[in-house]
Amino acid sequence: MSAQFECDVLIVGAGPTGITLGLLLARAGVDALVIDKETNIYPAPRAAHIDHEIVRIFQELGVADEIMATTRSTSRYDFLTAAGETLLSFEGSDRIGPGGWPSANMIHQPSLEASLRNSGANQSNFRLKTRCAWVSYQQHDDGMISEVSTAEGPATVRSRFIVGCDGARSPVRVAAEIELDDLQFDEPWLVVDVIVHDASRLPVVNLQICDPERPTTCVLMGAGRHRWEFMLKPGETAEQVTEDAFIAQLLKPWNVEGAVTIERKAVYRFNAKVAETWRKGSILLAGDAAHLMPPFAGQGMCSGIRDAANLAWKLAAVVHGASEALLSTYQPEREPLVRGIINLAIMMGRMVCVTDPAAARLRDEQMLAARAAGTAPSPSLANPPLPAGCIHSGAAAAGHYFPQFIAPGGAKARLDDALGAGASLIARPGTNSDGFTGYLNVRRTDCEELAPFRSQIVSWLDDHSCEAVLVRPDRYVFGAGDGGALLKAWSEWVVRGRS
Repeated sequence: MSAQFECDVLIVGAGPTGITLGLLLARAGVDALVIDKETNIYPAPRAAHIDHEIVRIFQELGVADEIMATTRSTSRYDFLTAAGETLLSFEGSDRIGPGGWPSANMIHQPSLEASLRNSGANQSNFRLKTRCAWVSYQQHDDGMISEVSTAEGPATVRSRFIVGCDGARSPVRVAAEIELDDLQFDEPWLVVDVIVHDASRLPVVNLQICDPERPTTCVLMGAGRHRWEFMLKPGETAEQVTEDAFIAQLLKPWNVEGAVTIERKAVYRFNAKVAETWRKGSILLAGDAAHLMPPFAGQGMCSGIRDAANLAWKLAAVVHGASEALLSTYQPEREPLVRGIINLAIMMGRMVCVTDPAAARLRDEQMLAARAAGTAPSPSLANPPLPAGCIHSGAAAAGHYFPQFIAPGGAKARLDDALGAGASLIARPGTNSDGFTGYLNVRRTDCEELAPFRSQIVSWLDDHSCEAVLVRPDRYVFGAGDGGALLKAWSEWVVRGRS
């Protein structure tokens, strides 16, 4: 007889997206089971970057400081011609972003994943089962029954929901017969990760070299590591370009012989695809199962973790009694933002991947002239407001990202630590919230917990001409305005369930 497991939410895939989703659900009182077919964390680096919003999510999980201790920062991300002239530059990567942490942080993914998994060891309601491959599912009136293959033999898992966080080939997505929208970007690149022995001989900013002879990426990674990526030419094979002698020739212009040791070499195809639906009944998709993007904007893993933050509080609300209609806001909120960042990454990639010398020369001339004239485009990696979904439409700041204020004076106290997990109504003294029990914290601006941030919060309320702001658990603004009206609207969504 096969083993049987039960949980509220079965999460397939224990990468950063799946683990983050499981931890957030567990902290919200949801019984979450995360399964993965592998025994251990994938040991080689993959993702290179997390931004301030992602570190803020890790702050909620209690691992931000530990993860940040292994990161590196840089001030710029430059796109250069073959001759070293600047075509495009993203400035201020090391400045504090609205999430209360440095804007751009270069990571070592295995270390990051280890911190996340370790944080789950003492988290009630959180279970991680490795060497457990998801096989199939059946829909029943009382829930979902998944067939899984474990080291001990076949087993079943009964759950209310299944979330596929199982990567680009996603067995969950395939089983649910969800198609992908192919955005027509497909380029093969060689990725070379190195251990650094002499950092003084390596660049200190992130670089895209727009050289038609060989488009090249050179970026910092987590502490003690660096990465190069080289676009393959027509006719080159993975076997050819991963030979040590071939890589040595590629690295020769960088003059790093003796300063680095190769840790990993692999050929990847950079794609851009989006699942046509991210929810099919009780099946949901997140991370690479839902979307794939080229790496030029550094937002692949970040987008998956944003999915987890958006989905976690909604699943928790539904498990605790809200209408499943709340889950219908997941894709409308996330997909436009994901498509926006994919379009930016494709734009960057197509600018970098020009291999025709005449076209590259024209590109360089036009972009250098625009830069000299001060008319060069300045694309932003900041997320735009949520266009629709679980927001109080028409209210001030609805759908905008709420900043995490930092206490002045070097104390390093951050607002979220005072607010706590979950949604928060932050209101001026005298705002009426009597009798409200809608799964949120109510904080007056004159309360002791908010004292270090009072002037910044009051300034934000003044700027938006409102008495209160209701901030969702994922730190996006539900709305700002009259406190009572916000609470009533929130209750329609989260307590009774808006249909």
